[in-house]
Amino acid sequence: MMLLSRTKDLLADLIAYPTVSADSNLELIAYAADVLERSGAQVRFYGDESGRKANLFATIGPQRDGGIVLSGHSDVVPTEGQEWTSDPFAVREADGLLYGRGSCDMKGFIAACLAVAPVFAARELSRPIHFAFTYDEEVGCLGARALMTDLAAAGIRPSAVIIGEPTEMRIIEGHKGCYEYTTHVTGTGGHASVPDAGVNAIEYAVRYITRLLDLRDPLKARAPEASPFNPPWTTVQAGAVVGGPARNVIASDCRIDWEMRPVTSADADYVKAEMHAYVEDVLKPAMHRIAPETEIVTHVVGEVEGLEPVSQSEALAIARELTGRNDTDVVSFGTEAGLFQKAGISAVVCGPGSIAQAHKPDEFISEDQLVQCLGMLERLADKVSAP
Repeated sequence: MMLLSRTKDLLADLIAYPTVSADSNLELIAYAADVLERSGAQVRFYGDESGRKANLFATIGPQRDGGIVLSGHSDVVPTEGQEWTSDPFAVREADGLLYGRGSCDMKGFIAACLAVAPVFAARELSRPIHFAFTYDEEVGCLGARALMTDLAAAGIRPSAVIIGEPTEMRIIEGHKGCYEYTTHVTGTGGHASVPDAGVNAIEYAVRYITRLLDLRDPLKARAPEASPFNPPWTTVQAGAVVGGPARNVIASDCRIDWEMRPVTSADADYVKAEMHAYVEDVLKPAMHRIAPETEIVTHVVGEVEGLEPVSQSEALAIARELTGRNDTDVVSFGTEAGLFQKAGISAVVCGPGSIAQAHKPDEFISEDQLVQCLGMLERLADKVSAP
């Protein structure tokens, strides 16, 4: 019960830092660093170019390869436009539930990790335990992507990672990627009475979207046999189209916000290659015959790799041992796990709370979920304690 009480206190402190992705996370990172340093951890900071964000990477135990990472993101989604029954950045406790923005996604897991840090520090560990707390997961896993580069440069080579996203302590072995793009079409304006005299950006945007949607059937045919995902194939969709000033003006600009959720990286490469070829071989030549200055440019908002299920992995074996569960599942939401996997670090997703509560008003996590998570972390301490 002492660990639970400590976790709840830490969670209250973490939630009080309003680390919405648009804002700085430095105060929270400094707070977590202080807790870990007082527990005997060696702490590293990796800041972004703006100086307003930072990743924290801390280690307890021997400084060698083969460590186990406990990873969580520090940022949360906004609360604007949501009807909360209490201050979202002050914990409210009622009937065994702790309410607050980020309580389950995913400051509950971070609080549990901080609470158990002294337990790890009190043991003679046979392998290192790492703590990775990242920035800007909610807007494209930007912090985790940067962290993979920083760890490689520092020669730090963990072998397994548990991403503590809210899974109700279920073991998640896979999820699709999430690739997000904005495509800008630049045409030439003019009077709508002579439409052929200009390049209507909206019309070319429509052709672009049509080609994107034409890829849906080929993507269905590419679905791996026995794919566990729902739907089992890679999906593409356009979420927003913005362009043109008025109905009687040739639109000189149009923006398309679109995404794909690839089952495999090969599918992502296929979509990008097909769209690039269509733009370069069909759309742009047609536009340039009228106005050479016209353009179509696609900007990457974020390319978050999926976690591809594997039949066996160290992370899966560890999670099964620690939770006592043999069943695994896949989820539709994305995490940072695919980035770790791509970096050669065995990855699994398993953490307290329910994704059904994430991003919603009156987000909460239950005491029972925190207790289960603390049990998993204490068993990890037992597992890595030197004989």
